Amino acid sequence: MSTTGLPKHHSATPREKLVIGASSLGTVFEWYDFYLYGALTAQISTHFFSGVNETTGYIFALAAFAAGFAVRPFGALVFGRIGDVVGRKNTFLVTMAIMGVATFAVGLLPGHQQIGVAAPILLLAMRLLQGLALGGEYGGAATYVAEHAPNHKRGLYTSWIQTTATLGLFLSLIVILATRTLMTPEDFAAWGWRIPFLLSILLLAVSLWIRLQLSESPVFQRMQQQGATSKAPLAESFGRWSNLKLVVIALLGGVAGQAVVWYTGQFYALIFLERLVKLDGLTANALVALALIIGAPFFVLFGWLSDKIGRKPIIIAGCLIAAFTYFPLFNQLTEAANPALAQAQRNAPVVVIADPGACSFQFDPVGRNKFDAQSCDVARAFLARAGVSYDNVAAPAGAIAEIRVGQSMVRAPDTARLEGPARAEAIAIFQTQAREALDAVGYPAAADPAAVNRPLVVAILALLVIYVTMVYGPIAALLVELFPTRIRYTSMSLPYHIGNGWFGGFLPTAAFAIVAATGNIYNGLWYPVVVALMTALIGLMFLPETFKRDIDK
Repeated sequence: MSTTGLPKHHSATPREKLVIGASSLGTVFEWYDFYLYGALTAQISTHFFSGVNETTGYIFALAAFAAGFAVRPFGALVFGRIGDVVGRKNTFLVTMAIMGVATFAVGLLPGHQQIGVAAPILLLAMRLLQGLALGGEYGGAATYVAEHAPNHKRGLYTSWIQTTATLGLFLSLIVILATRTLMTPEDFAAWGWRIPFLLSILLLAVSLWIRLQLSESPVFQRMQQQGATSKAPLAESFGRWSNLKLVVIALLGGVAGQAVVWYTGQFYALIFLERLVKLDGLTANALVALALIIGAPFFVLFGWLSDKIGRKPIIIAGCLIAAFTYFPLFNQLTEAANPALAQAQRNAPVVVIADPGACSFQFDPVGRNKFDAQSCDVARAFLARAGVSYDNVAAPAGAIAEIRVGQSMVRAPDTARLEGPARAEAIAIFQTQAREALDAVGYPAAADPAAVNRPLVVAILALLVIYVTMVYGPIAALLVELFPTRIRYTSMSLPYHIGNGWFGGFLPTAAFAIVAATGNIYNGLWYPVVVALMTALIGLMFLPETFKRDIDK
């Protein structure tokens, strides 16, 4: 049934319901593929980046994760142009095929121990293909659904597309949990982590079959019939200030804040629990998955509400609420997930007393530094691996670093004067003494599963997800409504993927690097807080309200 003759205010037809369902389900599978990597960062770090020290390897793994986001704007430009010239449907069929094949290939790649440096290079190549594909997918799906929707229900219709990122993450976590449950931890770490990637080939087949049942967008068909399609959508989108200005406003006054709230609530929270609070991966994944179930319906609620009161107030409110509550919420998350760690941090804070000039930033871009040349580096590298938050106090120039754990002092070895086995032995002795000092005042090596306040953890995580639904539920409708039909796919895709690919996608890497550099496990939150506040301010001043616009022009 064609929808081109229907009035723009009507009840959903069976054809429109198929469009929403098919577009959403296909996009769920694409997000599943894309987010598997993030959920399995720890295993990927071990297998593909084992040639560097542990902290650097983990940041490298996060950086490869972020690389997929870095190329998303380029995918938006390439596939956005094709979508505006050729059509919406065929474009996102191509992007889906690229995504599925690249994800399946990750499950087959040999690791660093088998092929050396070629392993991370091949992994990065697959990740870049994923990013390019996703750069073309989202804009096509959102535009396709919005162009089928009645004027007064675009927020509601497109909110189903907005659920797909969360549902894709949820699906990836469920598959990972099932795989973990069916095998020993050793088998999962050795080879079982590959299974979720290999299963993606089945999802690809289902997704392509579903998408093939759809017809082209009626708005695009009408534009083709009238000969009104753009011959140069890139030039029209970004070569004319009237449209480029909207792209910049959409990015800085809407999408950037939405992106950091999304990745803080659904990705960084998981990394924070596993890496910094030391909750075991199985429990962390299960609690995040439960929170996603609780929060997911709010995407539709806020999409529906944006049809009533507008897109802008909901998005701006979500950014502001998140920015002002992240620090207390993540502190409370530590209390709930690892109360022994929270109590130790209060009662016996850890301080590194060292010459600032002898302290390196705990990240080595070439992977050669073991951080053992100076006493300060030895002390801070140990605490980073242990997941212990600490403060820094400056010591006189040339002083040997010390760690103060409550009232105890542990002196780091003067490794600048030691070499070979003597240096290794001195470091080992220091690490044993430091661990004993931490144990003595209650710093746990890992969270006690019996002490985890699961209801409170889920409640906090669900609240973080609800923040996500506030900023993300209405954003697709807003972006579609901002731009004219002939260049819509291209124009909306670029700010969306710069915002989510760069501002959001680099959040885990940037936040973890900030934590490694400063020693405080909460300092990584400054990144999303600052960006969310920036978006709220720019959005309040410059972002137009769009919810009553006619998008057929």
